[in-house]
Amino acid sequence: MDFYTAIFRRFRSPLRQTRRSWRRVTAWSLAAYLATVAGATFSGCGRTAHPSASTAPAAPRTVAAAVQQTSASCQTCHAAIHAAWAPSDHALANRVIDARDEAAFTAPKTIGDGGSRFDLAWQNGRPTLTTPATGTSPAVPYAPDLILGHKPLWQPLVPTGGGRWQPTDLAFDPVKKDWFNVFGQEDRQPGEWGHWTGRGMNWNSMCAHCHMTGYQKNYDAVADTYKSTWVEHGVGCIQCHGPSTAAHVLPNYKTAAPAAPFRGDRQRMMHTCAPCHARNELLTHDFQPGDNYFDHHRITLPTEAAVFYPDGQQRDEDFNWTSLLVSRMGHAGVTCLDCHDPHTNKTILPASDNSLCMQCHAAPGRLQPNGTRAVPIDPLAHSHHAAGSTGNQCISCHMPTTSYMQRAPRHDHGWLRPDPLLTKELGIPNACNRCHTDKSTEWAIEAADKWYGPKLDSHQRTRTRAIAAAQANQPTAPAALLAVLAREDVPAWRATLLDLLTPFERTGPVVAVAQTALAARDPLERAAAVRLLNGHAPSHDRLHALLQDPVRLVRLDAAWALSAELPENSPSRRELDAYFALSADQPGGRLRIGQDLANRGRYAEAEKSIKLAVQWDPNSPGIYEALGFVHNAQGAAQPAAAAFFRAAQLQPNDAPSAYRAALAFAEARQPADAEMAFRQAIQRDPRFDRAWYNLGLLLAQANRLPDAADALRQAESIAPASPDYPYALATVLLRSGDRAGAQAAARRTLALDPTRADARQLLSAP
Repeated sequence: MDFYTAIFRRFRSPLRQTRRSWRRVTAWSLAAYLATVAGATFSGCGRTAHPSASTAPAAPRTVAAAVQQTSASCQTCHAAIHAAWAPSDHALANRVIDARDEAAFTAPKTIGDGGSRFDLAWQNGRPTLTTPATGTSPAVPYAPDLILGHKPLWQPLVPTGGGRWQPTDLAFDPVKKDWFNVFGQEDRQPGEWGHWTGRGMNWNSMCAHCHMTGYQKNYDAVADTYKSTWVEHGVGCIQCHGPSTAAHVLPNYKTAAPAAPFRGDRQRMMHTCAPCHARNELLTHDFQPGDNYFDHHRITLPTEAAVFYPDGQQRDEDFNWTSLLVSRMGHAGVTCLDCHDPHTNKTILPASDNSLCMQCHAAPGRLQPNGTRAVPIDPLAHSHHAAGSTGNQCISCHMPTTSYMQRAPRHDHGWLRPDPLLTKELGIPNACNRCHTDKSTEWAIEAADKWYGPKLDSHQRTRTRAIAAAQANQPTAPAALLAVLAREDVPAWRATLLDLLTPFERTGPVVAVAQTALAARDPLERAAAVRLLNGHAPSHDRLHALLQDPVRLVRLDAAWALSAELPENSPSRRELDAYFALSADQPGGRLRIGQDLANRGRYAEAEKSIKLAVQWDPNSPGIYEALGFVHNAQGAAQPAAAAFFRAAQLQPNDAPSAYRAALAFAEARQPADAEMAFRQAIQRDPRFDRAWYNLGLLLAQANRLPDAADALRQAESIAPASPDYPYALATVLLRSGDRAGAQAAARRTLALDPTRADARQLLSAP
């Protein structure tokens, strides 16, 4: 059982609470900070911060000879490939500022609107960015010395002390020759985690591992400084191919050198692309070309509504590999290299005339690696659009484009069916209306039904509705998710569906499907099953066995579920601690340290770690919730209530957070504050039956019986199937002298639950 489940089950207030609603609250609290951070998009690479935590990292596996091998040294024997690579986005992903940048820094003189503002200057071959003076703050000059990114935008990298580099939120468009703010009109403020000077925009932590070759972060957790190192700027040869052996440079290297670690295995080659073309979390700091991606990274699955749409379309900046993993094409074995040249970053065939897609989909349809045959397609007959038109291009309908960071368009790689009906039902964009902006959704639905009819009423549509129901916490969601799971054959989708079951009650069917998934072939599915069964006592031994899983992702999730019992210095404990160390420089990392310490009963240390996370990110509600749990575990009811209430105020539309604060205030014997927080929860969600119920009990304790009865009637009207509500009302009415009303409420209780002895006793009382 993890710390938060244990704390919630020990957390007692004078107010009743059912196991189901506690479990729902517990699951939310565990995910709160993860969702907060996962939803953030960062400048430069748009990388997301994921909770992890602390101690010293293990030594890197990078071969020492790599420092002698750069892309320039490869050029001698691989001149043509080097020439194709040199002007690419990979080669120029990070570089030193030089004379080519002078024009950008000399005109216009002042840049910025809706965010940071800088005065630009170029003197003695170097740029300066100066924030203008205000009435309370002097002008501050910054001297960028590196450039992050190439096309469609780049950002200056500013050294800010302690070995840190920070990309500004002002970026330069090399095509339009203008500056713009990558966050649009957000106007992030100094002191915020996501401001360009904050940890959410730290290059060492967020960007460098994908923009540099042979990068090592080398964070000192005690001094809170970096001594980062690298082999060369940009994505060079050894970043994808690995350092060569001595034999490779001999005159007869073509016969003497061993094959590249992934030669002939396109899936392993794709695993080398994936770390930087996926929204993910690092599990280690030493991925090498040819390694299994899932030994070193945790992919972000389409579980969160703010990150992916329920059908799997990218919503936030998710890069592309998740989309590929959940796609039918990815499941068939299609890889990055089937479409892209890795050295030029261009497609291997034109997409504008459908040549790229027709290499598989021309009749009779190419046989795919998994043994299936691609569906043969006639683009004219299939698209119902004229030859040469945008609507006749496969990518227009099946790979719609979204722009991120204001100027960075990216094709969705899920190859989904456009479904305008889901736009009407759930607000999910469809490719038809993305193009035909002057037409209505109803028009698109009619056209799609006319052309494709029953094909659209597919597994994709059913799965989308089930996921949307789960994200909305609808009571019908578990049954819908289980029904979809029974038909789903794509492992990444199966893992997603299992994760979406986590906040709900672990019924027999849910436990059964999760226990079966523990033996799944795909590590994503096994890991999701571990997370779903975390804290489920009957599954303890099964989870324990997965500490020996061949894939690190699964081992780490099993170790996290069992962290309270891992022996010190055991292999599982060491591996878990090394994973925690990777994000010790981020608030999410410090939160994870605190979670682990709390799991192990070390509450004072946990409090210290989580308070540091609060200091680093004072606007994240999930951190305050974690702090509240730790205070509560220490018996500090009032600090716990204050932390829960701060979390509720940071998410003003979230009813459950206000409800948790109310329960905490009740535990702290602050009834006025508890009433205020219960009423906040009800204002945010007028149909929050448990909030009405507990408010009624609170008012009854204060002997405000008419108000208590009104609140309990509201609870019963919202959830008439709960026997708790009429019974509580019966006790209040009896105290008010309304014996007939009390007996009627007691009879309603017994009609719902004939075993309620308390209601039967009330009926027989004189």
